[in-house]
Amino acid sequence: VNTVDVDDVRDVLAKQVAYNTAISDEGLHRIYGANIGITLLSVYGDDVKTRAKAAAAAGSDARMSGCEMPVVINSGSGNQGMTVSLPVIEYAKELCVTTDRLYRALCVSNLVAIHQKAKIGRLSAYCGAVSAAAGAGAGVTYLYGGGVEEISETITSTLANVSGIVCDGAKPSCAAKIASSVDAALLACYMTMQKRRFRPGEGIVKAGVEDTIDSVSRLAKDGMQVTDEEILKIMIDR
Repeated sequence: VNTVDVDDVRDVLAKQVAYNTAISDEGLHRIYGANIGITLLSVYGDDVKTRAKAAAAAGSDARMSGCEMPVVINSGSGNQGMTVSLPVIEYAKELCVTTDRLYRALCVSNLVAIHQKAKIGRLSAYCGAVSAAAGAGAGVTYLYGGGVEEISETITSTLANVSGIVCDGAKPSCAAKIASSVDAALLACYMTMQKRRFRPGEGIVKAGVEDTIDSVSRLAKDGMQVTDEEILKIMIDR
């Protein structure tokens, strides 16, 4: 991320910023689904932490309820594409960073999400918003000046918190799951900046971030096979 030639990624990241921001704005100004984004801003206020959650949720509000505006995806998913990008974009605005710095932070968030998803596989009962939000948290940590160690702690603390969220299809409640996942990622970011962390051996947390990611991937890919079957039965049981 620190050495990439930004011109090599500028086109795709510029589209991610433009397209995903546009559908988020649409979700914040019109009625879609349960309007999680609008609800967050109306209830919790207008600070950057709330805006980061609301922006990602609002994009999902619109997309899950029929809005045909384009989205730049991550790991095959529009919801994940919005989750990895919109919180980072909001923090970049708040911190008044350069476009170059924003694009590098988006490299962090996108690649962290892809790295996790590659180990989980294409389909799982594990909610992809969690891995995407962990990426977003890593991107925000980068914007605050965090390096590999701080980014690793942010990922670990996010996964230790919300890895139990299940996927039950694409529908309006995805926006709420995104908001919850981003909230966990921001908590992890602020924990890291205050030198607070979850310790190895506490639940699924391992000594290194890669081992923790492997633990979560095992949970998502193998442990949730039966969960996936039960969710499908529940969904078709009228």
